[in-house]
Amino acid sequence: MAAMATSTVTGLGSSLSLSRPSSKAAVSRTLSFTSRRSSRRNVITCSFPRDWLRRDLNVIGFGLIGWLAPSSIPAINGNSLTGLFFSSIGEELSHWPTGPALTSPFWLWLVTWHLGLFICLTFGQIGFKGRTEEYF
Repeated sequence: MAAMATSTVTGLGSSLSLSRPSSKAAVSRTLSFTSRRSSRRNVITCSFPRDWLRRDLNVIGFGLIGWLAPSSIPAINGNSLTGLFFSSIGEELSHWPTGPALTSPFWLWLVTWHLGLFICLTFGQIGFKGRTEEYF
């Protein structure tokens, strides 16, 4: 383990030592914490995969399309959620630089549209990565 690069982060009354293996072959998919007591201070070492997010642009693309399609169906008094959200953006920009009021429907459409998008992206990440890593 002599080829490991180690950096020490200190602050808030404690010390944290972060170690990184020098090669990608040595990276495992486990998260481990070890604690060692020395004469001066406690040292905590954390090792986890560098690509812990395992980002894939397919998930972002399919997730966005997977949310735009159902949110564009005119189901709210003949309007779609996407249409209502985008039109409320236009209405709020018409009186720029004054921001939207707290009673503006913009906030409802903003929260609803983004909540649906993030749920769709989360399930897309779980499903796509679960399939590629053969969890199911």
